[in-house]
Parts: sequence; C-alpha cells; structure tokens
Amino acid sequence: MNWMRRRSVHVGMMRAFLAAVLLAWAAPARAQALAGPPEWPGEAFFAAHRQAFMERMDEGVAIFAAQPEIARNDAGYPYRQDSDFWYLTGFEEPEAVAVLRPDAPEGQRFALFVRPRNVEEEIWTGYRAGVEGAKETYGADVAYVIDSLEAVLPRWFEGERTVYWDASKDHLWAQEDRQRALEQWVEADSASARRLVATSGILDELRLIKSDAEIEQLQQAIDVTAAAHRAAMAAIRPHMYEYEVEALIEYLFRAHGSQRVGFNSIVGSGPNATTLHYEDNQRRMDGGDMVVMDIGAEWNYYSADVTRTVPVDGEFSAEERAIYQVVLDAQKAAIDLVRPGVGISDVHTKAAEVVTEGLIRIGLLSGTLEENLATGDYRKFFMHGTSHWLGLDVHDVGSYGEPGSKGTSRILRPGMVLTVEPGVYIREGTEGVDPKWWNTGVRIEDDVLVTADGHRVMSTSPREIDEIETIMTGAGLPDVIP
Repeated sequence: MNWMRRRSVHVGMMRAFLAAVLLAWAAPARAQALAGPPEWPGEAFFAAHRQAFMERMDEGVAIFAAQPEIARNDAGYPYRQDSDFWYLTGFEEPEAVAVLRPDAPEGQRFALFVRPRNVEEEIWTGYRAGVEGAKETYGADVAYVIDSLEAVLPRWFEGERTVYWDASKDHLWAQEDRQRALEQWVEADSASARRLVATSGILDELRLIKSDAEIEQLQQAIDVTAAAHRAAMAAIRPHMYEYEVEALIEYLFRAHGSQRVGFNSIVGSGPNATTLHYEDNQRRMDGGDMVVMDIGAEWNYYSADVTRTVPVDGEFSAEERAIYQVVLDAQKAAIDLVRPGVGISDVHTKAAEVVTEGLIRIGLLSGTLEENLATGDYRKFFMHGTSHWLGLDVHDVGSYGEPGSKGTSRILRPGMVLTVEPGVYIREGTEGVDPKWWNTGVRIEDDVLVTADGHRVMSTSPREIDEIETIMTGAGLPDVIP
C-alpha cells in the first residue's frame, strides 16, 4: 500500500471513529446524562441487604471474606471486591472480614475487620477506611483491625450452633492459616454440635430478585453499553482491527463513568464470530465479514451484557441477512414469552424452535421441525442456552431449577433480570453446508427485566437490519474531519 492510500485509509477510519464518538454522546439523551462516575448507593442500600440476609438465617453467625488482591507480576491486577461482600457491606478494600449475628443485642450484630489506617502505606497505595470509617461510613456496629481476627472471632461463636460461610470460595481467607483456624473453632467443641451452612443458600436467592435500587444501577450499566454499541456500529470499517473496536467500546464505557468492564469484551469477526467466548480481538476485519460484539459495562458492580452482530462493510449480504433474520425472529419470540409464571427453560425452547424453523426454511437443515428438535440436529448451529441471570456478575447467581421441586425449571418472577441471546454459528468446514455460509456467526442478546405484568427490555441499541445499516453507512452523521 503506498503512502497516499495509507493516509486515505487512516483519515477514513479517524472520520468514522470521531463520528461514532459524537453519535454516542448525542444519542440517546439518557446515555449522555450518565457522564461522570456513579454515586455510591449509600449505606442504607447495603443495610437492607444485611437485614434481609439475617432474617433468613436460622440464628447462628455468618462470616464473609473480601476478595484478596491478585498479583499480576511485579504489579497487581485492578482490584474488584467480591460480589457477595460488596452486596452486604459496600466495602471495597481487600483484607477484610464481615460478621453477622442476628440474635446479638441491638448495635452488636454487624462487625467489620479491616486494615488499620497507615499514613505511610496510604501515601503509596491510597486511602484506607480503617476501623473509624468502617463504622462511620459503612455502618458497622463494631469494627476491629484485621490482625485481631483470630483473637476476637471466637467470641462471636459463643453459644451458636450454626456457622454460615461459603467454603466453595477459595478466597474465603486471604491466608490459609485463617481458614484452618475457622475450621478448628467450629470443630473444637464437639458438644456444641456446630454445623457449617453455605451462605449461598440465602444470598443467591436474595440476589436473584432485584430491588428498584438495584435495577436502577443495572439500567445505568446497560445504557452505557448501548451508547458504546452505537459508537462501534458507526466506526467499523473494513481493514480495522478487532482491538480498535474494543478500544472504542471501552473508551466509551470509561467516558460515561463506568468503573470497569463487566467481563472481557468479545469482538469477533469472520471465523472468530463462530467462537462463542472469543476474547483475543487481534484479527484485521475484512469486507464481507460479520463481527459479533458481546460487551458489558459495569456500574456500581452491576454488569450489562448486550450483543450485537453487524456486517463489517455496513451492508448485509443475502446470506448474512438470512441468518441474521433467523436469529432476530427467534430472539423476539423468546422475549415475548418472558413474564411471571413462565419457566426459564421455556424461553430457550421457544428460541430453539424458531431457530430450527428458520434453518429449515433457508436450507441449512432438512426434515421437519419435530424431527430436528427430537434429534437435536439444530445444536450444530445453536449449541448454547438462550438465557442466564444478570446482576452483580455477568452470569449471576441463582438456581435455574425451582427450589424444592426437583427437575422443574425456574419460574420467572418480578425483579428477575435475564439475558435472551439465541445465535447461529457456521464454522468453516461444517459438513454438508455450502461454503457460502461458512465463517458466519450471529448472536443477538438483550437484557430483560421480568415485571409484574410481563417484561421490559432494558437494552436499546439498534438490532433491526435497516437500523444497523443506517448507522453503519453514516446516514445523518456529521462529517467531523474536513
């Protein structure tokens, strides 16, 4: 490529990039208003979660540990608190332990063990709340320095026969000797008949049903994600690299105030669009490719998860259009089914039926709908589930089976938030498939709130073919570079 051509390509990409940024800030108006970091939800937000947890305890004492810091090499990975710990405390520092004891006297039911204030260390690593902040800011009834844990914690066990903790988390203590100490405390007095109960049995159910305040945080994350999708659609051009799109997306996240991504951004083009959790984002995109963008901003720990699939050159080919419409029809039919009283497995069943019908219609499957569903042949193109829970974690906690009813699908209830994300993936070399379909991957994903009388789609980025093509061909966008 000569220097004139290189300059032309570069200018074209810069024009698309800057136009995309302007588009993201101009529409929707709601997303523009999100600029700036999120406000801390307030101590009452977390106190309500603690109270709800303690009301469900069978007396006893519950213990939770903060996420430890993780070394990268001679530096550390950016710190993010354990979701359960944050849900109950709002505390964002490592080396902390929270204790709840509902039958203790008023003013002695919530303890935090935290790092002490240390001016010399804070010069290097930042402010610490200390025991004073643990009480004044985070609402702890009592607070102790973390090094006193071994001496103080046994007193919280006195007279209690049940200890709630989650042994499945390998970070329950930052130090193995503390974990061994807890086990010794529980087992020390055989006459006490103490028992260990997983905290997840209570917390997973609490986190599954979102309060209005939680839904507000989640909506902010989703709105930021929608703005980034619009920007990416406007910017994408042949010969860009996947990581350039990733950079634009994550720039918009941070520009709108999101603290971090909810998960590693997926920007997969061409053959990479057929890998479900592709994260390398290194390939140069070509005209004729489809690109799957599965992304989610995080807002006050709540994660969005929205996927859009678009043609790199801005216009769907006949084959791309056919596959895309199959997936879109399936998603719409599945979303329409979401309402209280419906099983979450029914949402997937509906999506699978519509995908299968569409693949038969365009000739990628043969036989009847009933035959294909019975044999599962459609799974070579649609091999994953349609929905997962969404919240503090992108694949949020909560059973997919109805509690107390073995083998029964979880029944949707108001306050649940789930994704609806059917897809079709045709890898190169798929047996019996015309090569014109190869290297085509399409996934469309939206975040859906179950309401009292149905559902609300929380994500608003364009998904109709004509809407996507309008944004990608630049219709109505300003020419930001003379």
